Amino acid sequence: MTEPVNRTILLFDIEKFGQRDDVEQTFMRRMLHTVVEDTLTAAGVEPTAQHREDRGDCVMALISPEIAKPRLLRALLTQTPTLLHADNRLAAASAQVRLRIVVASGEVALHPQPGTLGGAVGHDLNQAFRLLDAEPLRAALRERSEQSVLCVSDSVYQGVVRHGHPGLRPEEFHEISVRTKEGSLTGWLCGPVPAGHEQPEQEPPQAATKQAATTRATTAEAATTEAATAEAAVTEAAAAGTPVPGSGPVFAFNGGSPSFGGGLAGGDQHGVSGGQVTGDVVMGGKTEIFHMAPAGPAHASGEIPRTELERLDALYADGPGFTSALERLRAERVLVLSGGHFTGRRAAALMLLHRLGAGAVRALDPDTSPTDLRDQLTGAPGYVLCDLATTRTRPLRDNHLLAAREKLGADGHLVITVAPGAFLDGVGPVPWEPPPPADVLRAHLRGLVGAADAEKLLELAPVQDFLGHRHQLREVAGFAAEAARYGREGTGLDELAAYSQSAVESQVQEWLGDAELRLLDKAFLISLAVFDEAPYALTAELGDLLYVFLQETQHPDAGPEIPVFGTSAADRLQLARGRVYRKDEATEWGPVPQRMAAFQDPRTALLLLREVWTGHPSARPAVVRWIRRLAADGRPLVRTRAAALAATLAASDLPSTMALVIQGWAGAPRYRDRLTAAGALTLAHYLGTPAVPRILHSWCTGHDDRRRWTAIRGYALLGPTFPAEALDALRTAARRPDIEEHETDHLADAAELLLLSDTGGAVLAELVGDLTDTPKAVRELALRSFLRAARRTEDDDGRPLLLAWYERATGEHTEDDRHLAALWRAALADRTHTTAALETLRDWVRGADTDPGAERALAALLPALAVTSADQQRLGHLLRTLSGADGGPPPPVAARLLTTFTSAH
Repeated sequence: MTEPVNRTILLFDIEKFGQRDDVEQTFMRRMLHTVVEDTLTAAGVEPTAQHREDRGDCVMALISPEIAKPRLLRALLTQTPTLLHADNRLAAASAQVRLRIVVASGEVALHPQPGTLGGAVGHDLNQAFRLLDAEPLRAALRERSEQSVLCVSDSVYQGVVRHGHPGLRPEEFHEISVRTKEGSLTGWLCGPVPAGHEQPEQEPPQAATKQAATTRATTAEAATTEAATAEAAVTEAAAAGTPVPGSGPVFAFNGGSPSFGGGLAGGDQHGVSGGQVTGDVVMGGKTEIFHMAPAGPAHASGEIPRTELERLDALYADGPGFTSALERLRAERVLVLSGGHFTGRRAAALMLLHRLGAGAVRALDPDTSPTDLRDQLTGAPGYVLCDLATTRTRPLRDNHLLAAREKLGADGHLVITVAPGAFLDGVGPVPWEPPPPADVLRAHLRGLVGAADAEKLLELAPVQDFLGHRHQLREVAGFAAEAARYGREGTGLDELAAYSQSAVESQVQEWLGDAELRLLDKAFLISLAVFDEAPYALTAELGDLLYVFLQETQHPDAGPEIPVFGTSAADRLQLARGRVYRKDEATEWGPVPQRMAAFQDPRTALLLLREVWTGHPSARPAVVRWIRRLAADGRPLVRTRAAALAATLAASDLPSTMALVIQGWAGAPRYRDRLTAAGALTLAHYLGTPAVPRILHSWCTGHDDRRRWTAIRGYALLGPTFPAEALDALRTAARRPDIEEHETDHLADAAELLLLSDTGGAVLAELVGDLTDTPKAVRELALRSFLRAARRTEDDDGRPLLLAWYERATGEHTEDDRHLAALWRAALADRTHTTAALETLRDWVRGADTDPGAERALAALLPALAVTSADQQRLGHLLRTLSGADGGPPPPVAARLLTTFTSAH
């Protein structure tokens, strides 16, 4: 064994590594080693200055004491999260790497053994691993949206972190205490400590011993009771001749002849005494009850009443492919119609048979096996089999149709409807496209109220509005009945107007309330609601992430499973009643072509999100985790949609959304989170959410620095809707004695946006009033915001916005031109701002050299600024000494403006 050497101990551990399969673990390990390698490289750790060991889901690095710990900590706080985010963006949702990281220091010796790798030993190393495995660290990673958490040992905190070296903020590290078998261990967690973990994790040894003794006594008593109960149950069951649940394998056969064949237990069972067992057969230490039925197919079918066919014919509108499908059925006698759900496939099938003159039509059981299809044809002139169930191992083949055609004879006809994804082998289906909703509505109304009244109803505004949305045919039929009732009774116009949105609400409730619809599909629907009209790949990726969170909420003891190659995009969008289209996405690299996805009805997104938040509160924990992850994403589009999602939820339930989402962002240490909070409140206000102005005012005038910053940004975005209140709150914040320089800049930014908004005239007058008889901080706010606005131009090289404003004001009956001049004179005369004001004015003059309109405006403005002799001297000196761009010769406009200026005085 080598002599112990003081080293920096660095540990990385992957969260939930054991819940992944081998392929995912291999990928995640590769990503872990890449992140570790790049982090150490960023910290300047050469290979010769480190000893690294691979421990499966963990990497240990022992760093030479020559490497400064602040440099290593800075890399862990800045580079590691960036590296993780970049790699996780390209990884499947099931292979996302999230890390617990520990930095410690102490004496470590190397004790390698022949034939093995590694061999680092030392008490300090053991303590570092105990910190890595501590529950507070696990809980912190579990509850946060970040992809890593960092904890340092007490020695590292006391010796490095608490001294506040560049890039290290001691106030962001919080003490945690971990109970070990050797006593209490102190660590320092970066970021807030999870609730419930401020105290030691485990009970004292005495309490644990007492609890263990109590548990053993309770277990022994329960075992004795259970044994006695089981013995009594067996005795009673033996007398009654009934099976005993839980008493071992017991088989009870109720009727039929028990016979077993085949060898597969799981899934649909074939070859069981000539019949079929549907579902899984599970054999274990439980009672198995088999209900044996006679072998052979037994399918439900029945004749469709002729009155139903005639009623349908009176309301039916032919689709675009109906005529060609009718001719093909007439010629081939067997037709497979392929189309999506709720597209009118069944009605089309029935009408095809009815138009061919089939006097009687029998409906066959959709669970009919393709091999049994021929046997179900018993002599009727027409058959319809809707939504035939096919699988990869049980496809519909062409020989099945040949056998059916032979059985039908010359006068029989069969129409089979299948979904677009049906398994077909050698079968050419007829694609079914539904008729336009307007045609269906007209046909229904004519059948219900007559042709003349139908045309009148079609002209109603609620009817036109309904047809302006993409509704399914079942919704069109329901709307037709409602419109016909209005036509007959003359009442119910409001209900008719509300029918369209009610149909969308019903669809949303159907999706979320359908116990048969997969959780994965529901997660995609929610993701599409948030990322409506965004790239499909992004929507699917983040929908899978939500699916993980929903799974962990619904089944906390089971690891989440995501099918890497699951449902196709076409099937997902068909379920969502969505559409896909090509569009260029604006990126930092320029326009990039993308495949976008959106709901066909734009109302669906908002209604779906409201239903999730208010109608299914059990989903809130998963949704909140998801929102936090979206807000922490590196992509601006994702963060923007996170704010929009929070705003939508706030419009439905403000108190809950504030408590669970927005207040956390507003008080977060990262500017990015606080910007998201400000954006969310802004959008919530525009959605009609009450109390947003009161929230901003409370935060802006409060004592919480982070919330105050958030409110200031909120006023910058939202202030133009209530400028007086916004400006008053900004003044109050500016007067705080403990305000910092960077916060003063943010206040000026917010006031600048108010000045340049549509309510700028009122704000301008307020700023002029702040120049006199006000505290110095308020005057400072007015001048800072004015000069910032003075630097803004119509575009990158265009005319200054305030100069264009002044030019307009000189021709209008307002006092804006006088107010602008007053602010200019105050800024030029204020020693704090004279330099900045003169430099801005120089830029205005240089720009006027190629802009005659700007020159005219300056010729009118400069005399208004030269009120005193000091003003005249200052402006004259500026024009005489003005250099051209990049230090070139004076621009000719300076001399012209000087002439105009001196002639006015």
